Amino acid sequence: MDTCLFCKIAAGDLPCHMLYEDDQILAFLDLHPIRPGHALVIPKTHVTWFEDLPEDLATRITRCAQQLARAMKAEYGVERVSLFYTGIHVAHAHAHVVPMHHIHDVSSAAYLKDGPDHFTAPPQLPPEDMTDIARKLKDRL
Repeated sequence: MDTCLFCKIAAGDLPCHMLYEDDQILAFLDLHPIRPGHALVIPKTHVTWFEDLPEDLATRITRCAQQLARAMKAEYGVERVSLFYTGIHVAHAHAHVVPMHHIHDVSSAAYLKDGPDHFTAPPQLPPEDMTDIARKLKDRL
């Protein structure tokens, strides 16, 4: 992919602050971190969405993220490190690994109803809605 930012980084055409590299994946610091140490783990081959990653490649990314999480816990003294895929800014599957210094470091507006110093649980859906959603999703598996 000639225009993909992460493909260019994986090819060595753009610089990065590399943390780990093997023949299939690359981990580097995010240029716009939520917290210092925020890292990205990408496949070197272009895969647009995380759900399209071959299982062995997804496992390799997760294994690398676990190693990064252990390093972040030791380096930053945090209890939690978050792992998530978003695909919002770059359409190339990438995992975010973020040391969590605050409960809302990787939060949603739904959890911020009572302000940034609190954690507000969104309202529960009615049980019949949960049953319906679960049935529909299970049927698609």
